[in-house]
Amino acid sequence: MSSSRRIILKNGVVLLHDQKNQVVPTKTSILIENSKIANIAQDIAAAEGIEVIDCTDKIISPGFIDTHHHGWQTQLKGRHANEQLLEYMVTGNSQHHQYSPEDVFYGQLAGMLEGIAAGTTTVVDHAHITLSPDHARLAIAATASSGIRSVFCYTPVMAVKQFNPLGFIQNPFEDWVMQTFHQIADHGAYGSGRVTLGFAFDLFFLPAEMIKGIFAQVKEKGVKTITCHGSVALGMSLVQNLKRLDLLDERIIISHGGTIKKADAELVKAVGAFVSSTPSTELQMAMGRPYSFDASFLDGGVIGDSIGLQDNGSLGVDCHSCTAGSLLAEAKLGLQNARNHFNEFHMKQGKIPRTVPESLSVQSAFNLATIKGAEAVNMSERIGRIAEGYQADLVVFDGLSPSMVGAAQHDPVAAVILHSSPADIETVIVGGVVRKREGKLLRVPLDGCAKETAGTDVLEWSSIAKEIIKSREKMQDAIDKIDFSEAKSTLLKVFHVDEGRLVDV
Repeated sequence: MSSSRRIILKNGVVLLHDQKNQVVPTKTSILIENSKIANIAQDIAAAEGIEVIDCTDKIISPGFIDTHHHGWQTQLKGRHANEQLLEYMVTGNSQHHQYSPEDVFYGQLAGMLEGIAAGTTTVVDHAHITLSPDHARLAIAATASSGIRSVFCYTPVMAVKQFNPLGFIQNPFEDWVMQTFHQIADHGAYGSGRVTLGFAFDLFFLPAEMIKGIFAQVKEKGVKTITCHGSVALGMSLVQNLKRLDLLDERIIISHGGTIKKADAELVKAVGAFVSSTPSTELQMAMGRPYSFDASFLDGGVIGDSIGLQDNGSLGVDCHSCTAGSLLAEAKLGLQNARNHFNEFHMKQGKIPRTVPESLSVQSAFNLATIKGAEAVNMSERIGRIAEGYQADLVVFDGLSPSMVGAAQHDPVAAVILHSSPADIETVIVGGVVRKREGKLLRVPLDGCAKETAGTDVLEWSSIAKEIIKSREKMQDAIDKIDFSEAKSTLLKVFHVDEGRLVDV
């Protein structure tokens, strides 16, 4: 990792936002001092002790902001390629049962590093791996060690107690659960302030007064981000449920959305809450079209009065166990899916759209991944754009790579959204510290209790990868013994799913 805290990114095409949030590609240089952007100007003189990174023929973008991710799931990669949501709940989500605290550490660390390699500099981590105090603490230590900026959303869970038959721990709020939350909150931020505490909650079957009491504790600790899955509201839209409990406010990020109708959308807008769309998993797992583009819903949506939430929308990766960890890949997929729905709406009427609307431009997708993500986490005065005084969270693309050359010179935003991949990202800087250089992740200095777990102060990616393989093999031995047909049947009963609605295709 670079020890320099003064860096000049020289002569790059910088993706600056104007006062109307339009992207203005500008050839200029950026001076980074400590963790922030100190100056943006064409001519910044190098001085002793300042590292200069030549960005000629390169694009400099704000770091990307992932507003919904489950960082621990690395060891489960590849097993959900052809699965729907109900299958994933058994083969993926429920496999937290296999994770020791050490497994969580390596899974979380690898997941966050995959994000950094793909240009993600901030992640809202719905950390539903809170199985013990050690699970939570090592997940935070891994996040801090990775170098990413994160809102670590501590999550009380219905933990799996056993398989064969599938059974759950009955009380998701044993004494240690909120005690650990308070201890983590009282410690303050982690990783030199990059990792702050959030909260995640999906247990809306609990009594209303109990839920309100939990949220009151969270508010008392100053938590500014609370995230909930939109698909677990048990018969009532999550928006209406939160409104009924008087808990819907600007801290809320609803992942996926669930069933958002026009009345729900107006409530979300009125309080400044946000929705995080995760196109890959939503399109694969029958969760409906992403809500992040308004023009996708000209037909009123699949359910009569559904509506988009682009002004209050952001993007997430969700499960990197079943999809790539690139937020830009989600932006591209979400954009093209929305364009498809927009075009089909007109084509079914025998019409041909003359142009693509502004709301379906590459710039709109870029903004969902940057400034809108910053708004969702209530950090729009610190991250999401390149401006003096903002955190130096920056991504440098090679404009001469085989996939970007030509596009980078014609339309840098189109090059980033439609043509780039993680392989085109040369440099990633988070809080003024270089985390990826010349296309490769740098060594990871370990934070806090991570040193004791790893038995070293620093880890190379190759060592982390080997630990993931060992951990995965150990888990697979246990997974191979599970009767999945029994587990799926039990889970359907737990979620009160009417099996008569399931169809064989």
